[in-house]
Amino acid sequence: MTTRHYELYRYSIPVDSQLVLRNRFLKRREGLLVHIKCKDNEGWGEIAPLPEFSHETLEQAQAQTIQWLQDWDCARARNEKLSLEGLYPSVAFGLSCALAEMKGELATEGNYQFAPLCYGDPDELYDQLAQMPGQKVAKVKVGMYEANRDGLIADMLLEAIPDLQLRLDANRQWTSAKAAMFAKYVKPEHRTRIQFIEEPCKTRDESRQFAQEQAIAIAWDESVREAGFVVENEPYLTAIVIKPTLVGSLERCIELIHQAHAKGLMAVISSSIESSFGLSQLARIAQQYTPNTVPGLDTLDLMDYQLIRTLPTSNLPVIDLNSEFVQKVEI
Repeated sequence: MTTRHYELYRYSIPVDSQLVLRNRFLKRREGLLVHIKCKDNEGWGEIAPLPEFSHETLEQAQAQTIQWLQDWDCARARNEKLSLEGLYPSVAFGLSCALAEMKGELATEGNYQFAPLCYGDPDELYDQLAQMPGQKVAKVKVGMYEANRDGLIADMLLEAIPDLQLRLDANRQWTSAKAAMFAKYVKPEHRTRIQFIEEPCKTRDESRQFAQEQAIAIAWDESVREAGFVVENEPYLTAIVIKPTLVGSLERCIELIHQAHAKGLMAVISSSIESSFGLSQLARIAQQYTPNTVPGLDTLDLMDYQLIRTLPTSNLPVIDLNSEFVQKVEI
């Protein structure tokens, strides 16, 4: 009989005290690392529900993970494959990554050319973009302040860096009037270098109308995670944004990538503020399935530490399983 082993660890890493997720400050990033082993093969995954975005809590994810691991161990006696259907998205993603690693199905190389997050000062971007090979892509969060301010900042960045492609993330924060106010401050000649705005308005129909009226490209983000979502060609739609921790299993993410590519759209692998461990796996997924697209994974600097697996682009100190910030979960 095939021997199976599993372990579960819980981490809690301090983060930037200014990090705001919707209406709350996030002081620590917490999650789970799952380790599975079958014969001589082993795999790891990260399960980290994102507060304010994930529907499941970390406690719910932990309980479900423990139950799945116990069922997985029992399934060996029946020589059965245990499904990931019906699991919380974060649990399904982390377990599917561990299984893929164990089976040797996950690429070893990663795409660490991330789109840097910018908070409005073009000077911050110059050095990073100067070292970026190929297409220069950066991302700016919008919708948290006045729409005219967002428009001015976007226009300033595009003016200051002539070969910049800009991604903007609005998280459905704008009304149609605020979206129009944003566009008012972006010169028409600069709008073609906005690669996309992620879900600018509160509804998909309002976002569609905004895109067509202002000739500004959009991407679906929250929509991708809604029940029944199917990728379709639409005017001014250029991409879908896939946050695997919020979407679900690796298989579901791959399915969405294939749908997008079949429609001629970009599929952008994006962070849910995972640890360096999770980000390193996302970089590998991006390299394997979206090699020609810059992923949106520039969130590690929000944390105080890297966790076990490191990013080659980071100088943050590294903690391991023996750290005070990591505890083994008794199963």
